Amino acid sequence: MADSQSNARLRADAGAPTSGVIHVRTRLTADFTVISNALAQRRGSAVTIGVAAYIASLPDGAPVSIAALCAHFTEGEILISRALRELEAAGYLERRRERLPTGRIRTRTCFYDVPDGEDPDPDGPPEPPAPRGPRKRPATAPAAAVPEMPQPADTEPESPLSLADADPRAVAVLTALHRVDSRLLLSVQEAARLAPAVSRWLAAGLGTVQIVKLLTEGLPDHFLTRPAGILAYRLRGTPLPVPPLSPAHRDERPVVLPFQTCDGCDKVFRAPEPGQCRSCRSGSRLPAAG
Repeated sequence: MADSQSNARLRADAGAPTSGVIHVRTRLTADFTVISNALAQRRGSAVTIGVAAYIASLPDGAPVSIAALCAHFTEGEILISRALRELEAAGYLERRRERLPTGRIRTRTCFYDVPDGEDPDPDGPPEPPAPRGPRKRPATAPAAAVPEMPQPADTEPESPLSLADADPRAVAVLTALHRVDSRLLLSVQEAARLAPAVSRWLAAGLGTVQIVKLLTEGLPDHFLTRPAGILAYRLRGTPLPVPPLSPAHRDERPVVLPFQTCDGCDKVFRAPEPGQCRSCRSGSRLPAAG
């Protein structure tokens, strides 16, 4: 007969070990996450295990982009990116690009609690001798499949595959930000992700100097996230287009009257036609002394 599990606290005479950890377990009935020992006891970086446990605890649809993870953890972009690459190489994480019907490209992330092809119960009954192929990925409703950018699908900017695909004018604007504020130093991937939004502002009629001013004014003294996240938030709203000038207003200029010489006193004045100045017409000019 198998021993029943107990959640009672260990007593002093219960044969507790004299060294090492002693588990004081509490049965959880809600708000908990189950992860495999293979992941929790994985040798290597503690940041990688922490990121994996955090992603596993999130509900479907939660943002798991690098910017979102950096906003939660105190580690920077380099360590978070390295942890995601390690999880991807180990088979726990899968990131793939998908093209939407509108032509835009977005990245979707799938997290697997058991890596592809790994036996979740190595101590259980042996598998039949038939060859075991790789686990089929679900075609619909994948686990933790969420967009990389935490934006609605209808406002998600199109991310070029590389910075070379971006608008050169948008890249010039993003490069100029670092000259105004030294903290706004962007990576190549961040600039490629922000360039489409800057292009939309340029297409709306805003000038480069005006865009730089809107993106750099009123920034906080301390950034709690990467500068790219703050810039993406400011670029999220598309500005109203600048109305073009009508032909009547474009050609409208103030009328400048030509110079005329007064017939009575030779005074120079402006008038549409030759004649007398205002003083001569009103008779208020004093007669010259003779």
